[in-house]
Amino acid sequence: MIEKLRLPVVAAPMFLVSGPDMVIAAARAGIVGAFPTPNCRTAAELDGWMARIAAETADAPGLWAANLVTHSSNARLADDLALVAKHRPPIVITALGSPAPAIEAVHGYGGTVLADVINVPLARKAAAAGADGLVCVSAGAGGHTGFLSPFAFISALRAEFGGLICVGGGIADGAGVAGAIAAGADLVYMGTRFLAAEESMAVAGYKDMVVASGLEHLIVSAAITGTPASWLIPSLVACGYDPAALGAAATRDYGGDAHKKWKDLWAAGQGVGAVRGIEPVRAIVDAIAGQYAAAVERLAG
Repeated sequence: MIEKLRLPVVAAPMFLVSGPDMVIAAARAGIVGAFPTPNCRTAAELDGWMARIAAETADAPGLWAANLVTHSSNARLADDLALVAKHRPPIVITALGSPAPAIEAVHGYGGTVLADVINVPLARKAAAAGADGLVCVSAGAGGHTGFLSPFAFISALRAEFGGLICVGGGIADGAGVAGAIAAGADLVYMGTRFLAAEESMAVAGYKDMVVASGLEHLIVSAAITGTPASWLIPSLVACGYDPAALGAAATRDYGGDAHKKWKDLWAAGQGVGAVRGIEPVRAIVDAIAGQYAAAVERLAG
């Protein structure tokens, strides 16, 4: 499946950022385009998104993926799974819970299930539940982040897991992709690099902030969503938060009201410094491809 890709890259699913335009553009550029199903407010809207994406990527050199929140607070999970079975995304990525609820539906049409994990014990549980691959969310990831080095994480999992390994965390250029593949990964998650893409659903202010920000503008906290996430400090300040006193973890709730609670709180990962302008997805992929080829040539030398 992934052998058809131009680059072993996933334009990672980002809350309130990834939509049909970006997913389709990514697949047409030869990578995997992904979106979280909670970006749709209703099942009917999700039905429309999936129908459009499936139709417009049918002959694309890349693939598309749907990202499901399998946490118990997602009351729409059953409806989302029914639409997954209807539209058959080649890849389904589960997050914030076990991949088990998605296994039967996705395997029923021959799809691939990847499970987000942030540590080795969770990875073992996901593999035991039947996941075909693991998304190693590592230190440096934007949004809900991990804490392990991506290289140490890949090494630990590759020693005992024979399935697909996708890794994300601060990787924002082709050299980083080459390094991850050399270390044993099959795919690389890149979210922050696509935040300011022309096809991104991020509002203009969010895109401008990403372009203007660097590593010093990030903070990791569980005070917003209940799960540790990497936030842009200027967006927290603009919403009245004191970055030095964010407090304890919030109650985890990934239901429909999350759109209102988090729409003005903006996340980014440690690859933020690589975003220097607002560009089409195709141009971003072309740049990554050039960097990747140069890195592979260095390795060969």
